[in-house]
Amino acid sequence: MKDLHSHSRTIGHLLARLLLPLLALSAFSIQADIYKYTDKDGVVTYSSLKPMGLTYEELIPSCLMSYIGCDMANSDWRKVALNTEAFKDLVAKAAKRHNVDAALVRAVIHAESAFNRKAVSRAGAKGLMQLMPTTARYLGVGNPFNAAQNIDGGAKYLSELLGRFGNQKLAIAAYNAGPTAVTRYNGIPPYKETKNYVKRVSTLLKRYRSVIN
Repeated sequence: MKDLHSHSRTIGHLLARLLLPLLALSAFSIQADIYKYTDKDGVVTYSSLKPMGLTYEELIPSCLMSYIGCDMANSDWRKVALNTEAFKDLVAKAAKRHNVDAALVRAVIHAESAFNRKAVSRAGAKGLMQLMPTTARYLGVGNPFNAAQNIDGGAKYLSELLGRFGNQKLAIAAYNAGPTAVTRYNGIPPYKETKNYVKRVSTLLKRYRSVIN
């Protein structure tokens, strides 16, 4: 009986190890899936979880929904002032921990929140790297406004996307539009905001690499 229990535990551990990557990708796929609906109290709500029993609208990425807004999103990112000092140690630590280019982490922070750790988008994404609530919970980010937690979670997410797609621009696109959209279109989704986002982050990445690496 003891051997049987031991054997069962071994099988359980093996299944967990096999299923964990799949669960991780499933959890990450909801990063940019945004649903807009009116709840039973008449309140317009944005959620990363599909509402059950309610009429909803699935939103595509838009600068109108982002924290930085359309004016800043449409800036000339070749000339926007860089910020190499804010959260410098936290970015370096998270990048090293998750084997991600620190310049990429900094570029995403700049593009998402302009280094405002209290940033909240209209869709409910929070913090420096604008994590949606469900994704934040999966990543173990208990407080998205805590800079250390948010940056570590965002760096982990980027690492997962880079591992999944094996391509930097596709990973950046997935950060904005979600992995499901990138897989569906077998490339960068044809959303104006996502295309602009990839250019924005890529431009910032190149500039940050030239000054911090």
